[in-house]
Amino acid sequence: MREMKKKFLLAVAALFFLTGCVFISLPGVQPLTEKVVDGKGADKVLLVDVSGIITDDDASNLLGIETGPNLTARIKEELTLASSDALVKAVVLRINTPGGSVTTCDIITHELKEFKKKRKVPVVAELMDVAASGGYYIAASSDRIIAHPTTVTGSIGVIAYNINAGGLMQKIGITDQTVKSGDMKDIGSPLRPMTEEERKIILTVLNGMHDRFLEVILDGRKGLSRAELVKLADGRIYSAPQALDLKLIDSIGYLDDAIEAAKREAGIKEARVITYSAPRAYKNNIYSGPAATAPKGLNIINLDPGFSKRFGLSFMYLWMP
Repeated sequence: MREMKKKFLLAVAALFFLTGCVFISLPGVQPLTEKVVDGKGADKVLLVDVSGIITDDDASNLLGIETGPNLTARIKEELTLASSDALVKAVVLRINTPGGSVTTCDIITHELKEFKKKRKVPVVAELMDVAASGGYYIAASSDRIIAHPTTVTGSIGVIAYNINAGGLMQKIGITDQTVKSGDMKDIGSPLRPMTEEERKIILTVLNGMHDRFLEVILDGRKGLSRAELVKLADGRIYSAPQALDLKLIDSIGYLDDAIEAAKREAGIKEARVITYSAPRAYKNNIYSGPAATAPKGLNIINLDPGFSKRFGLSFMYLWMP
């Protein structure tokens, strides 16, 4: 009897671990606080990070540790704090991303434009390692774009990632039994091959998103004509010198050059460079990483580290070969 009880308890424990239902409570995410990372004086230049793949997924790691709010929520919080601080005279966007979700990139761009309307302070974008597709989409809303000498940018366009797992399903004996009210209800389904008619419908949606991309760039890059932009907006990437020649950026320089440009645009000679980050986050200079927030929970075994969210059709302003 004792042996059976022991086996039962072990089975229950194993079930909890395998279903990812074992959690350890950790402190919740706290409001962002201001940290000075460089400079001096009363005025401030806010440094905002736009890094990693741009999605609205809450930040977490493979263990299921939730490390903070999604990118849109963090940037919105930072811009809200800056809006209420009259000493913030300029903003520098430190962009290091291959892009991401069409809608998330568009929301962040919208929030930046609304901030500029409200505060009327200069916004300078510094393109770091990669600032492609959605990264450039966001940068186009700034007043000045500076690229690092080794930046890769461009990739102007939209892509719909999709897979067809129908052949694999047949091999392992799984049958698609989807019931739909209309022929196009499951358009883009990964459970079967895409028809030519479906491909045309999806391409029409993509073309509309591509046109929106072009309009955002033309609105921000006044020296670039539509004819010039259409020629270079075929999805290819560009080096910093190429981007400068094509008028996609204003100059080539380092992050401290972008900060100095922001101060000039704001008409100030000296300023403290600040970031908004978690209370315990370590920040000691302008190259300190993005704000990290306290984890909300620890999932001992995380069986879904985000891969299932990529299963299906996704519209992306993203360069990910």
